[in-house]
Amino acid sequence: MINGTVYINVRSKGAGDFKPYLKCFVPELNNEAPASYKKPAVIICPGGGYGFRSFREDEPVALEFAARGFAAFVLEYSVGSTYYGNEKPAVFPQALCEACEAIAHIRSESKKYGIDPERVFICGFSAGGHLAASAVTMYGSDEVLDCLGGTPADYRPDGGILCYPVISKNVKTHHGSFDLLLGDNRENNELMQHVSLDNQIDGNTPPCFIWATSDDQVVPVQNALLFAQKLADNGVKFELEIFHSGFHGLALCNDYTSVGDLRCNKEYHRWIDHAERWVKDNF
Repeated sequence: MINGTVYINVRSKGAGDFKPYLKCFVPELNNEAPASYKKPAVIICPGGGYGFRSFREDEPVALEFAARGFAAFVLEYSVGSTYYGNEKPAVFPQALCEACEAIAHIRSESKKYGIDPERVFICGFSAGGHLAASAVTMYGSDEVLDCLGGTPADYRPDGGILCYPVISKNVKTHHGSFDLLLGDNRENNELMQHVSLDNQIDGNTPPCFIWATSDDQVVPVQNALLFAQKLADNGVKFELEIFHSGFHGLALCNDYTSVGDLRCNKEYHRWIDHAERWVKDNF
């Protein structure tokens, strides 16, 4: 197992002293596998409303993916609050640039990590789902290219795994995530529409696996449904799973990532089985 920390070199847009980084959980390649086999990679973006990063959607998820043969990385990205002691919160497009730089780093170091550079996925939960979906839809945006240089191909993930994601202000949504994402620009409707990701999907958007619960009271299911509809409208392949009922923030839906009994819907743990199968069957 390769464990460690890799700092992401992205020019700060106001994140104070915080330095974004990747936590690496990369299993050794099975020496009984064919010599040509390379692991898929997944970058995990924990949720937290762009105000903090939830541990329940951090290392536990990475370890689960690593146990399934993925090279797993957790992106500890900048947030739009002073939760971590930053002098000034980070706002759009800081976290997006960090996510895209993480994709480029992992792909460029594919030999080191033993991964397939054509199977680099980004996975996000709640507001982290918005970040992952931003990377899926905005990898070639002016904001990313102005910040990082390079070409869109450098930053394009091969697919997205979106878990009860925040998507848009155009449906019932989690307003606090957008407030922190935009900071002092939260009243700028043009910018708000720019970060409402239903407006960013086109035929070049990578495929996505999406799941949510039908009665999520924090990030309503309409976000996942809208994103899936826009993917369909643009001919982008996707898989969508809506579970019958469950609290927001289910993470792995097991004892370890639950809060008491609220988020311990163990039968929904199968979402990660289905995500694994989606990756391995389609890429």
